[in-house]
Formats: sequence, C-alpha cells, structure tokens
Amino acid sequence: MSENFETAIRSMCEGVGNDKARMMDIVREVQETFGCVSDDAMDLIADQVRTPRVEVESVVTFYAFLSKKQNGTVVFRLCDDIIDRMFGFERLKHAITEELGIDIGETTADGRFSLETTPCIGMCDQAPALMINDEIFTEVSRDTLLDYVEQLKAGITPERLRRRLGDGNNSNPLVSAAVSNNIRTRGEVIFAPLECGRALKKALSMSPNEVIRDIKTARLRGRGGAGFPTGMKWDFTRAARGERKFVICNADEGEPGTFKDRVILTERPELLIEGMAIAGYAIGAQEGIIYLRGEYAYLRPFLEDMLQKARNTGMLGKAIFGKQGFDFDIRIQMGAGAYVCGEETALISSCEGLRGDPKNRPPFPAQKGYHGYPTSVNNVETFCCVARILDQGAGWFSQIGSKGSTGTKLLSISGDCRRPGVYEVPFGIKLCEVLEMAGGNGAVAVQIGGPSGQMVGPKDYNRTICYDDLATGGAMMVFGPNRNLLEVVHYFMEFFVEESCGYCTPCRVGNALLKDRLERIMEGKGEPADLDYLEDLGVTVKSTSRCGLGQTSPNPILSTLKNFRPLYEQLVHEDQPFQATFDIQKALGEAKSIAGRPSMHFAE
Repeated sequence: MSENFETAIRSMCEGVGNDKARMMDIVREVQETFGCVSDDAMDLIADQVRTPRVEVESVVTFYAFLSKKQNGTVVFRLCDDIIDRMFGFERLKHAITEELGIDIGETTADGRFSLETTPCIGMCDQAPALMINDEIFTEVSRDTLLDYVEQLKAGITPERLRRRLGDGNNSNPLVSAAVSNNIRTRGEVIFAPLECGRALKKALSMSPNEVIRDIKTARLRGRGGAGFPTGMKWDFTRAARGERKFVICNADEGEPGTFKDRVILTERPELLIEGMAIAGYAIGAQEGIIYLRGEYAYLRPFLEDMLQKARNTGMLGKAIFGKQGFDFDIRIQMGAGAYVCGEETALISSCEGLRGDPKNRPPFPAQKGYHGYPTSVNNVETFCCVARILDQGAGWFSQIGSKGSTGTKLLSISGDCRRPGVYEVPFGIKLCEVLEMAGGNGAVAVQIGGPSGQMVGPKDYNRTICYDDLATGGAMMVFGPNRNLLEVVHYFMEFFVEESCGYCTPCRVGNALLKDRLERIMEGKGEPADLDYLEDLGVTVKSTSRCGLGQTSPNPILSTLKNFRPLYEQLVHEDQPFQATFDIQKALGEAKSIAGRPSMHFAE
C-alpha cells in the first residue's frame, strides 16, 4: 500500500468530514479514482470514519456500480431492460463480447475494458442504450458500438465519443449528453411556462399550516406510484417531534420503462428546487436531499449549478427571500445502482451511508426517517406539482384531471409505438387515447406502471389513467402482436429476483420460486395445478413481504394470469403421474464440462 494511496483515501474521507453517514460519497469517489474499492481501501475508510470494516464492505458489495475487484479504465454497461432487449440488446452484446474477447462481468487482460449489464438506465424511449463510464449513448447500432470500441482502443476518452448532443438542456455544457428529451405533449402543470421564485414567495406570505392546507385542498397525491396524499404526509411530518426535520426528493427512478423524472431534472430543475423549498417551509425543515440515481450522474454538475444559482438568488440558504427564521438548503446524494432504493425507507438507508435495506414500518419516515428524524420523502414530479399549486392556486389545480386524481400525469411511453417519449396528460384520460397519441395502435398488451404494475389487453383500453382505475408511477410499455408476453413476464421476474435486497424470505425465496415455476410452464412441463400454485404463491409473497418491492413483484404473473390466462393454459397439460419436470443432463452440464467427459451413470 503506497503512501499516496493512503493519503488519497484519507483526503476523500476528510472531504465529507469523516462522517460515516456519507459513506456513499466516499466509496463512490474511491471507485471512480481507483477502479474498485479494494480491501486495503476499505480498511483505511473504516479506520478514518471510525466504523467497523464490515459496514464498509456491506455497502461496497450491495450496489451494482461498486466493486471490490479491479474494473477496467473504461466500463461498458449495456442496458438490458425488456425494451432494449426488444430493440437490439442481444446484437450489441454479441458484437462487443466478440470484439473485446470477454463476457459479461469480465475485464480484458490488459485491464483497459470491463463489460457489465445494467437493468435500466432511463433511456427506454431511445433504445438500445448503454453507458460508457458515466457517458450515456442512445439508439446505438452494432456498427456504432464497434466504432466506439475502436476509438477507445486508440486512446479516445468516452466523453469525446459523442457525435451529437440532445435537445434542450442536454446540450448545456454542464450536461453535454447525447440524450433526447422526447417531450411529445406539454400540459398545464410541469411543462408550462415558468416564473421562477413566484410560488415560493407566495408560500412565504402564508403560514406553514396554510401551505399544507392548500396542498390538501388541491388533493395532490404522490406521483411516485403509491399515490399517498402529499398534504397528509406533510401534516404528519410537521406534527412529529424532532429537533431536526428533512425533505428528501426521490430521484431514483429505477423502474424499467420509466424516464419522465430524467426529463424534469433536465428541463425543470428550478421547479423541483422551488417545490422542495416550499416543502421545507411547510414541515419546518432546514435540510433537503436530492437522491439522484447513479445512472444520472451525467446530470449532477448541471444540478449542482442550478442549486448554486438558487442560493445566489436567495431561493436557498439563510433567511430565504428575506424570511427571517427560514433557512433551507439542498445537497445531492448519489446512488450507485440499486433498484430497491426507489423504496423510500431503503432510500433513507442509502442516504445514511448504509446498504439500501428497507426499514421496518412503523415507525414511518414522517415520524422517524433520516437519522431518526421526521422526514418527508416525495417524488420529483410531486415537488413540481407543489410549486405549481402555490403559484396558480389549489382551485386551479383541482379542476384539472378527475375527481379522485387531480392535476396532470407524466407518462413515460416506450416499446412498440411510433412516438415514444414523455407525455403530460390530465388524469382521467383513457388508455386508448394515450395509445392513439403515441402511435401504439395494434398493441396486444400494455404494461402500466412498470414491472411492478399490471399488464392489460385490448378489452381494457377504455379504462382511465387515474389512481382509482389504472394507477401508474409513469411507465407505460407497449407490446405489439409479435411479442411473446410470457417472455416479457419472465424478464420481469428475473429482474425482481436480481433486485431483491434479500432481507425477507417471502421476497428472496418466493420470487425465485415463481420464476422457476413459470419457466417450467414455458418449457411445456406445466400442469393445470401450476396455475393455482402461481396464484397462491403470488398472493403470499405480496401479503407477507417486508417492503414495496416484494409487495408488488408478483404482479407480472398475477396480472397476466388474470388478463391473459389462455397464454398459460395452452402450455399446460393435464396431470400426468410421470411427466418429466427435471432435466438431468442440463443439471450435469457444468460438471461434464469440467470433467471433459459424459456422465458414467446417466447416459445421454
């Protein structure tokens, strides 16, 4: 261990005040600087921040973007969500594995290149996509990818590979991303013209209770998916006892098929910041955190700049807009590739420098959240709605949408449609109208709300997008007549098995059992009783899992059993006492490969 190495690690720890709660910042910086978080690095970090070494290793081994083993100087991360699989993932994977001579999870012998996959990078509207280090590349062809590899081998850096810049702030020098916003429909709330600061000034002319009253009157519900009334959450947080209170923005949109928060962060960060400041005033908080998913690291310099501009104009900092006694500021906390951190208590754990393990509830975050203090966690889109409500009035907002679901909703639409992208539509719109706008005519199925939502068919296209009917956090994936829907379901179950934190048995074991039984049916080895098994086990996993991941993970199977049951029934056969359900040759495959000969006991 060199002296320079030790000095660098200690400096990184000192940069966050040797605060073990900032563990995510420390290990991310170590990973970016040295290509891994080695055993020696973990020893030094543990000593410097005065925490058991096992706490450091538990963080490093939990997050997909962190590694104990040495990564290459350049890391390719191919996006392998279901939409990317539909539009070219396998072609890209085959091309790059052949070109680099390595498989997924490996690094070239010279240590220059590593190859990984990642579930979703928020680019489903421009698939296939990949990350090269923190750089995003969209609509990538096989030939383009091979050209990237050739240039990187010649010494070109990833940021110099960009051939174009996207629209809007994607071309801002602090972003410089080859990403398109694809804003197809601009509604009255999120993408309407903005006069920055006006909503916050109006809020500061009212009492905190009056602000919360307006949010309640507007009947604003959380835009992250669960739809909990925002005003009620703020009321609980304000009333809770605690010397400090916190506002956290959940910008960890890891649900495959969702990308609308990415567009808000790119084009409406001022609205988000203003909404968070209003929340801070309403609940009595002085500190806010934006939890930004690791895949959106390319947006961080731009967002940091926007926060600084807000401080310069008096929207953040001490005595905001001259309001004595109201001090509020925001910092960005980066994630590192963990879907479960989209669950609010897992997100809080991550902000505290821990594994992204969900916490037991009760107590709820409004009572005991970040570091045990009352905390309100809201979605990016929710905070933007807050600012609009204070600006335009609760009555104005409540007249948009439907009775039980006021305002507009941003939909991230991708898949088999002619116009993928972000649509701001009023709640209460029919699904068939949305499909018409997106050019999804002829779709045989639509996945509403990402993998954790529900899959519906043509008989349900007259249903409405709202919390009382087709509820969604924003994702809408369209599948045409040439798609195998059970393959889609199988991918979703693979995703949940991989992304489960593993804490509770129903989720850790139950999802694996659901996936295995689905595979058995897809291989033609299923029986009618297997459908009952899937339903019973799915209900058990939903009702006994610890957090929202496990409580929604069986939905791909349960919703397709309900809406597409014939797909299962045509694959199962009547009970046969000696039906083969186990392939001994397949099970022996690895052993035969190692031994270099066939089994002596089980002839092929």
